[in-house]
Amino acid sequence: MILLELFFSFAKVGVMTFGGGLAMLPILQREIVEHKGWATEAELTDYFAIGQCTPGIIAVNTATFVGQKQAGILGGILATLGVAFPSVVIITCLASVISAFAGLKVIAHAFAGIRICVCVLIFNALLKLSRSSVVDLPTGLIAVTVALLAFFTDLSPAVFVLCAAVAGLAIQAVKRSRKKEAEG
Repeated sequence: MILLELFFSFAKVGVMTFGGGLAMLPILQREIVEHKGWATEAELTDYFAIGQCTPGIIAVNTATFVGQKQAGILGGILATLGVAFPSVVIITCLASVISAFAGLKVIAHAFAGIRICVCVLIFNALLKLSRSSVVDLPTGLIAVTVALLAFFTDLSPAVFVLCAAVAGLAIQAVKRSRKKEAEG
């Protein structure tokens, strides 16, 4: 049954993720695109973009989009519950013992290693998703511009997505205009 499959697939994503919503991106990509085929690379990239602009955690928003696409509103709800459920259980368990172990150097070193691993996994997801997103010079210029602005400014990600959407529309309008001129 698709509803149980959505819940358990997203619960698997939720339980395998350490480091927050962005750390889920490579796991989501592997599970949703490669293993289940519930979305294409381009669709998943769109879900990430929309999820980044809407309130909430990007992975939870993505689960909602994918679940709704596969099984309607109930699918969206169950996928969302699936991705959030492991975190709730893990955080509840950790909250009871974290203060006792937070000062241990071994714990601090473990978290330092986890942070580096999360960065590499996010970078890997970026590379995989960029293959379906950066398809020509104009999209490459958008990617470089957004990367530089994100690195050197404190602008909201929503501003980047909105500006990139406008740039994409402008690029398509110019391409259509040039095609009409060439045909005309």
